[in-house]
Amino acid sequence: MFSKEERDVVYRVIERRRDIRSFLPNPIPVEAIQRILAAGHSGPSVGFMQPWNFILITTDEVKERLAWAAEKERKALAIHYDGEKKNNFLELKVEGLKQAPLTICVTCDPTRGGSHVLGRNSIPETDIMSVSCAIQNMWLASCVEGIALGWVSFYKKNDVRDILNIPPHIDPVALLSLGYTENYPDSPILELQNWEKRRDLQKLIYFEKWGAEGELKSEID
Repeated sequence: MFSKEERDVVYRVIERRRDIRSFLPNPIPVEAIQRILAAGHSGPSVGFMQPWNFILITTDEVKERLAWAAEKERKALAIHYDGEKKNNFLELKVEGLKQAPLTICVTCDPTRGGSHVLGRNSIPETDIMSVSCAIQNMWLASCVEGIALGWVSFYKKNDVRDILNIPPHIDPVALLSLGYTENYPDSPILELQNWEKRRDLQKLIYFEKWGAEGELKSEID
């Protein structure tokens, strides 16, 4: 059992996690990076397949090439948005990939564990789900360490494969920028930019079947 104070800290960290785009050049302690990677590696994985790898990028040359790949895709995606949303989207910074002292490419190996992995036999996407759990662990660990993390999710995967020499069957799931920041917002950046409002949780909860409204009892038994 955990104390109320310990529970409160966990929920506070979850609430405080942010997707950051602006970083300082200050170096990151190696010990903190090791703890963040260990948190990712402790993530739950379906069938215990552990499909992730972590590619650490610190050189300006490689970070510039990754930023080019993301910027190219950002401009291509912007045509799908009009007016204020288009402007807000164009303002999302890819500069973080170049500013942050460390970028981590988190990959997924769909062949790890062989052709018969418990759970993945039924739902093939569970390998990506497992990698997402690892990334969330890294995000929360970074928050605890006082280190900002930004997840860049728009790029052509083959561009990243070419830049990082990733084999064709390996999926580059995420580019994570890590570093310290002076701009850690109280609310998510897209919420502050009026990109979208947080939905009412109660309207997202159904009971027994899709679309069926109800309410939680005082206890579940």
